[in-house]
Amino acid sequence: MAVNYVEQIDNSVAVKNVLVSVSDKSNLQEFITGLVELIPEVHLYSTGGTFAKIREFLGDNGEKNLFRVSDYTGQPEMQGGLVKTLDFKIYLGILSERYNSFHDDDLKRTGSIHFDMIIANLYPFKETIARKNSTVEMARANIDIGGPCMLRASAKNYLRVASVCDPRDYAGIIEELRENNGKISFETRFTCARKAFRHTALYDQAIADYLEANNPGNVLKNYSIQEK
Repeated sequence: MAVNYVEQIDNSVAVKNVLVSVSDKSNLQEFITGLVELIPEVHLYSTGGTFAKIREFLGDNGEKNLFRVSDYTGQPEMQGGLVKTLDFKIYLGILSERYNSFHDDDLKRTGSIHFDMIIANLYPFKETIARKNSTVEMARANIDIGGPCMLRASAKNYLRVASVCDPRDYAGIIEELRENNGKISFETRFTCARKAFRHTALYDQAIADYLEANNPGNVLKNYSIQEK
């Protein structure tokens, strides 16, 4: 298997294209409006309820900044939001390297863009299973797939992409962008990557522990079995 080893990167990366898909919308309004204020030409790609919330924040003035992921990928969201961001054009834009002519060709061939920042946090799995009325089906439905994939992909490519998973980091990132003319440093991208991998690792551990604590027979009792 051929592996790409990168030799040339940029210390500071201009934030132009941002993908936003969050369950926890804490501090999101300040972050998004701050991004648009600092970088008027920024393009925000979003999904489902996050798209609706950002459109509410930005109002009519946000039309030139806000785009649906489904319009970008050419694929509508699956019913229930089960598939929104799991698309080749998304991951090409996250994982592509800046100084790689082959990746440039792939971007041109597919009409794709570089994503410079991913803002994502995950379905509330631990919060769901902590509720007194929680069921195994409620737990299963709150296992996030697209969010961890995006965070892991962007964290892997910290050489170029900022993987932002913690709303508490929004204010600091806005301040850095303000001081650095809309650019984000390698140090911040690397710090975000460490946090993103820790975040997804703990999330997966919580799911594994929950499944380990249940046995198939008891889980099966929660469903109506259709024999064919």
